[in-house]
Amino acid sequence: MKQQFDPRRNYAETQQKIGYVPRKKATQSDYDRIGFMSGLEVHQQLKTKEKLFCHCPAGIFQKEDEFDAELIRHMRPTLSELGEYDGTALMEFKTRKNIIYRIKNETACTYDVDDTPPFPLNREALMQAIEISLLSKLKVVGEVHITRKQYLDGSIPTGFQRTAIIGIEGEIQLKNKKVRLIQLSLEEDSCREVSDIGHVRIYRTDRLGMPLIETVTYPDFKNPSEVKEGADYIRFLNRSTGKVRSGIGSTRADVNVSCKGGTRVEIKGVAHNSWMPDLTHNEAYRQWALLAIREILVKRVKDSANWKISSKEVKTKDFKLENLGVPKNTTLKVYLVNLPQFQGILSHFTQPGKVFADDFSDRLKVIACIEKPNMAHSEMFEDAVGEKAWAKIRSLLGSKEGDAQLIFWGDEEDIKTALETIEERCKLAFTCVPNETRKSFEDGTTIFERVLPGADRMYPDTDSAPIPLEDSDIDEAMKRLPKLVSERISQLNAWNVPEETHTFLLKNNLVPLLEKVQNDLNVPARFTSGLLAYSLKHLQGQYPALPDFTFHKVYELLKFLVDRGIDIAIAKRMLFHLYQHPKMDFESILLTLNFKEIEGKEILAKVPFLVKKYKEIRTSRNDSAGLRWVMGNLSKLATGNISLSKLSQEIIINP
Repeated sequence: MKQQFDPRRNYAETQQKIGYVPRKKATQSDYDRIGFMSGLEVHQQLKTKEKLFCHCPAGIFQKEDEFDAELIRHMRPTLSELGEYDGTALMEFKTRKNIIYRIKNETACTYDVDDTPPFPLNREALMQAIEISLLSKLKVVGEVHITRKQYLDGSIPTGFQRTAIIGIEGEIQLKNKKVRLIQLSLEEDSCREVSDIGHVRIYRTDRLGMPLIETVTYPDFKNPSEVKEGADYIRFLNRSTGKVRSGIGSTRADVNVSCKGGTRVEIKGVAHNSWMPDLTHNEAYRQWALLAIREILVKRVKDSANWKISSKEVKTKDFKLENLGVPKNTTLKVYLVNLPQFQGILSHFTQPGKVFADDFSDRLKVIACIEKPNMAHSEMFEDAVGEKAWAKIRSLLGSKEGDAQLIFWGDEEDIKTALETIEERCKLAFTCVPNETRKSFEDGTTIFERVLPGADRMYPDTDSAPIPLEDSDIDEAMKRLPKLVSERISQLNAWNVPEETHTFLLKNNLVPLLEKVQNDLNVPARFTSGLLAYSLKHLQGQYPALPDFTFHKVYELLKFLVDRGIDIAIAKRMLFHLYQHPKMDFESILLTLNFKEIEGKEILAKVPFLVKKYKEIRTSRNDSAGLRWVMGNLSKLATGNISLSKLSQEIIINP
């Protein structure tokens, strides 16, 4: 008797067959084996008063339901200069989306909605982009040319993004290697998405047009850890200028990944650098799995050029679709699809917890606009359809041994696109890893977002004249450059600042503050780094930030203590109140703490009595226990009056 196909076992066996290794167990030899390769496109908002091509204010945001008007648009592709269409534009056109823009008068104007030509390029943004280009060791162009980059997803009402290359061919210095930079561009930011359901996509226009720089690296990263290190470095470099925005959405990265024999796939809009190692690891292995699938199909199907799906419409009452999340009295059309020789492919491992069949579901959602749940397949781990129903499906389709089957449902007008989408994805499996853009998730997995754009979507902007750059502009920018991030890291190491604090300090551009405190107040940078990266970071996680609190308040606090001759150890206790009440003066904070100034010798005079008292009540033979007991009794009184390290040296517990 023939053994029934087991999709769970197939998933485990195919995962093992491609040699998948969990990221935390992977070594460089694992990445070398599959030919891991990655590059970055890091987007960073600039801190300007106005947007890039108009005079609307930058950095003012609206809520999802806060708008003065709604505007609806339908996007369509246009021919490039070479008479060709961009693949992404064609895919977006196929979705037949209604794009709705929620406009607030305070943050948008007629330029934003493509009713007037652009104003001259924001000079403040241009100079900031030049400064960051120089800091990245890029060669600044002699003349800025503005081009148009097609965006047919609706995120920009014009259907294109205005962008300009500012610097080319630079480098950044990581811990163990240099990474080459291709270019830095200055461009306008896109809208923020509110929702994307069915054929309706809604955007907010508050972020639209804000100045943004994009730093693009070569694919020089050879493992996932290097990708994160590179993204961190670029973020720290941008922050070091003090001229970029911070907060959620202000920095986003597109991560390009490929493997040996694969292709460039772009993981779009990664907001957290901490996600990058898992995302890039899983994407490289996803492509490796798709190559294994291609090998299987090429061996099975000799005439792949004539391979095609077959389909059949059925009545919803014939199958219990409500078990799959479909309403019982639905008006949706239901179709069965046969995939010749695809048994074992649908449950083939692609990512942790994901299989090849997920590609169909994702593309049906994105391209055919059929919301999930939108399909079931014959190799599901949890089969809600039932073997009897699948036997009926195979009979209706005339399936042969080795075939796989799908059942999907959608509105009548979406069925043709859905069938085309399913067949297209199957045919791609015979030939290549598809060029595509994928959306990232915190668990390190991705889903299909759109076809990867090509070079055909770029063309000159005839509304904007070239902008010559004078040598004097470059010279002025050179004078304003901060120290390189690599130099700042060397400084932190020289000061013996714990490495675990480096990310917080560099992300918030706090190394100059450590330097100022050490130079002006003679307070060790190691102490200030702990106050910031441990105490302050903890407070930020516990209490909401108030606009009156700035990092400079820490400098003022330490200066107050030094000037008053109060030991700086009390700064940690004072910071607790200062963070929650930034306008409170330091004397009042001391009163709140019940701090009393006492001479150090008076505190030291209490040590003999406490040592004697401890010996009378001691239960431990460990002298460190006695030290802790005496310090515990004196620390509140001593903090601010005498160095706690000096106090501990005076406490001697003899047996």
